Formats: sequence, C-alpha cells, structure tokens
Amino acid sequence: MYLKCHRRRKDGKEHRYWSIVESVRTRRGVMKRPLLYLGELNDSQKAQWCSALDVLDESTDSVRQISLFPEDRTPPPEVSHPVRIRLSRLSLHHPRQWGGCWLAMELWNELDLDRFWSPRLPASRKGTGWLHVLKTLVTYRLLDPGSEWRLHRDWFKASAMADLLGEDESIAAKNTLYRCLDKLGEHKADLFSFLKTQWRLLFDASYEVLLYDLTSTYFECDVPEREGLRKFGYSRDKRSDCVQVVIALIVTPEGFPVAYEVMPGNTSDKTTLPDFLRRIEAQYGKMNRLWIMDRGIPTEDALEQMRAEGASYLVGTPRGRLSKLEDQLFGQPWRQVQEQIEVKLARDGEDLYVLTRSGSRCDKERSMRQRKLKKLWKRLHQLGGMKNLKRDELLLKLGAAKQEAGKAWGLVDLRLPQPREAVTPESFHFRLNRKKLRKARRGEGTYLLRTNLAAEQPEELWKQYMVLNEVEQAFKELKNDLDIRPVYHQKDERIEAHIFVSFLSYALQVTLKQRAKARAPGLTPRAILEKFKAVQMIDVHLPTTDGRTLILPRYTQPEKDLQLLLHQLNLTLPEQPPPRLEELKKKCGADL
Repeated sequence: MYLKCHRRRKDGKEHRYWSIVESVRTRRGVMKRPLLYLGELNDSQKAQWCSALDVLDESTDSVRQISLFPEDRTPPPEVSHPVRIRLSRLSLHHPRQWGGCWLAMELWNELDLDRFWSPRLPASRKGTGWLHVLKTLVTYRLLDPGSEWRLHRDWFKASAMADLLGEDESIAAKNTLYRCLDKLGEHKADLFSFLKTQWRLLFDASYEVLLYDLTSTYFECDVPEREGLRKFGYSRDKRSDCVQVVIALIVTPEGFPVAYEVMPGNTSDKTTLPDFLRRIEAQYGKMNRLWIMDRGIPTEDALEQMRAEGASYLVGTPRGRLSKLEDQLFGQPWRQVQEQIEVKLARDGEDLYVLTRSGSRCDKERSMRQRKLKKLWKRLHQLGGMKNLKRDELLLKLGAAKQEAGKAWGLVDLRLPQPREAVTPESFHFRLNRKKLRKARRGEGTYLLRTNLAAEQPEELWKQYMVLNEVEQAFKELKNDLDIRPVYHQKDERIEAHIFVSFLSYALQVTLKQRAKARAPGLTPRAILEKFKAVQMIDVHLPTTDGRTLILPRYTQPEKDLQLLLHQLNLTLPEQPPPRLEELKKKCGADL
C-alpha cells in the first residue's frame, strides 16, 4: 500500500493529486488497485498519511488446515499439527455482501449459462477467466449497478464474488472488465436462441404472442464528433439535451426477452418494424404469430406486409381515426369487460377496431382538462382587462398561455387584433367552442385498438392488448432496477456490450420473477434480492499462541423471514467455506 502521485496540467500550471494505491499479488501478477482519492496534499498532510500507512501495511500467505485447541489446554501428543487459539482476541474483518451474489449465481446456474458461455469465453493464455469476469459484470448490474470503474475500485472488494468464484481481485481489474465487454457482442443472437430453449424447458414459455416496443437511453457526455449510434432524437427520458440510442425490444407476455436491437438515437419508430419481423422469422421460424404493439410503430405499409405474410397484429391506433368510425362506434351500447372498462366494436375493411373506455382514465383526463381550461380562461380575462397593452405584447403573452394550456387551447375561439390595430374589447375577445368541448368529453379516457383477428369478443382483444404492459415493465426494470442509463461509454461496441450485459442481468431477474410467481406470489424480484443482500460474509480472525491467525470466512445466518423465503423458493444455502491459517509477515516501510 503506498501513495501515488498523479500529475495534471491545468491553465499552464502543474498540479499534483494523491491517492492511496494497494499492490495486490494475484496468481497472474501484481495488480494496482486504487483505494482512496486524497486530492492535493501539502507536506504535513502527506507525512500524516505515510505514518498511517506504516501501521496498516501487512501481507499474508495461505497455509494448511490444523487441529484447534483453546490456549489454556495442552494438545494430546497423538494429534498432528495442533494449534492453540486465543479466543479472547477474536476479531471480525472484511464484511462483504454474500447473499445477493450467491442468489445471482444460482439463477445463472438455473439457466445453465455456463454451458453456453464456456466454449465462447475460454480462459486466456495468461489464465484470465473471462467467464468469471462476465459473471461478475452481470451480478454487479443485477445487484448494485454502476460503472465498470466503480466495480473495479469499490464493489468487487465489498462483495463475495471472489469467494464464490474461487478467484482473486485480478478479474476485477479495470482493463480486464473492458476487454471482457469487447468479447460479448458477436454472441447476442446465439444467446437468445439458447435462452428461448431454456425458458421453454423451465417455464413452458410460448412464443406465439410477441410484444414489441421501443425506448431510448441517454448519454451524459459531450456531443460526439464522429458518426455512430449516439444521436439527438425524441427522448422518452425527457432528456432532449443529451444524445441517446434507441432500443427496440421484443418480449413474450410473461416478460421473457426474445430479441432486442440498439439503433441510432434519431431512428424513427415507424422504420424499425419490417427489419425486426424478418429477423424474428429467421431466428425463430416463420409462423402465424400475434404481434402486439403500441400506436406510432406500425405504418400502413407494414400492416399490409403483415397481412400478406399471414401474421396477426393487435395495435394501438391514433384517436384521429375515430372520426371515420364515429357512426358505427357511437351508435352502439358500451359492453363492460371489467370494472370501469367498457368496449365497442367496429369493422373497416379487413380490420376490426375496438374502442375502449376506462373510467379511471376518463376521470383523470377530465380533471386535467378542466384544470387547464379554467386556468386559461382566467388568464384570457386578465389579458382582456389590461390597459395600454400593445398587440405584440398581447401575442407574446398568448403564446406563453398556449404553451401552458396544451390541448385545452383548442377549445377556445379567439378574435385577435389586426396589425397596427389597438387592443380593445372589440378587437380582442374569446369564447368557448362548445362543439369541440363535447367532442373532447366523448374522447376522454378512450383509446382505439386495431386488429386483423377474426375474434368477435372485444373483451378478449382488450385483455390481450393489456399484456403490452409487460414490455413497458421490462423497460422500467432495465432503467430503474438495472440502471441502464445514463451510459458513459463512447465506442459503439462498448455501448452495445453495456446494453448486452444489462439484458443478461434482466434475464436473471425475469427468471427469478417467474420462480417467485409460482412459489412466492406477491414478491417482486427486487424485494427478494434486497432480502438476500442482507446476508453478509465476514472473516473471523482467531490469533494463535504461535503468532499465526486462523481465518474462518463465514456468511451470517439468515433471519426467519429469509429462511421462510428460502423454503418457498426451494433454495438451500451451501456449506460454510473451509477455514485457512495465515502466517503474518511484517512489511517494513511504505513505498512513496
């Protein structure tokens, strides 16, 4: 352990920054691991840190197992390798998170991912276990997501991955993590084919109904100078100030991911569907699948192509098409499919349309419209009562009011002053358009579905469309639980690898979700992981009478609620790790 100096030139002046770095001897050589960033130090501060390092610096070597006796008892002569321990000097060291890491490895093994990755990620000639590096990256993303730098600097040492994998800190070296990312992208299609088989075996997953949607994830970085995936576009994260990439995802109704694609951030939703249809048919075979999509994704040409190829679809449709179907739809009575949900049917050519009205959604939209219309009406009266108001000033204030009012602005008819005309009650007045208001009231809480299915039961179509929430839930878990955003990588290959690792972690999470659904209903995967993360591993240090230390790595015993959860999930904790005996060797001085 030593102080390392980092030199930087800023504004023509050299600055020196200091950090504490630990030299870790691994089976593949010495690795430098930053422990603490200290910033700029003066001479006295530097001397204080050096003094502290002299006390902390030590190294250990592993030795054999032995027979234990208390220090106040003499071992029998027939016992070989006896060691007497000083129980009064027992101490606890290196607490680290074990339970979540162990559960992640159990999910990995349940999917049999070693069988897939072992031939694709063989160990390097220097002995780097790329498979173990990938397991570390995926577990980190599942449990406590962050940057690879944070994994290297903090998380790996605070976790029990080294204990579970039989590795040391060399697999969490910064460059090792990045090099592992570079090896993943070429195996994406093969992995999803493998997962398709595994989920069918484990959960009887079906791929006859597929859900398709898009999202975006942003980058907190400077605008890239070269061409690549990072582009400005429509941001679903409300971060139009950041470049982004678009992610298209296909999942089953149970949430199992079938395929995904990373596209430039300025990709239009309408241009993505045809390529995806061909890709799914090439990978999963051609069959009459039902595709469920949100509005804005399929174009008329894409739907025509799907009809020609015998594919079925159930898609959301813009409300603007209601005017064409108004006579059919509004002449029918509403049919209730569940509490506060009503539907109607209409047919136009080959397609069947389902108008759906949600009572709760209607109340919400009506309340929003009334609030904004009331505020706009009050503001218009204020503008009409202002004296000495110029026309240009009036237009600026109306523009601000229009932006705040949103759709409520279209419900009001205004008479504006002509150029060079004074603002008076005669030149500026307004009234409520009651015809538009009645039409808006009829459309509140409604949405329109479109399908080429022959079903005549609208409640069945509505229930099928509601499973589209699963793809939205998948995006929510990727962004919130697995922290896929923001992305800090700059190379396109690393960007895709970052998203690939996130989807591998999501594969573990959705596997846990399905297991919990059958055996522990009501618990979310995130709640289960948080329960398991409470199980820590601690090194129990027992000094011996001959100057050595017996170290017993032990995970803490689960509390009663976790014991119940283990029983429900049919999981059994492994045996405690074997103890080891270490012989202390004092190290003189510290390298500065």
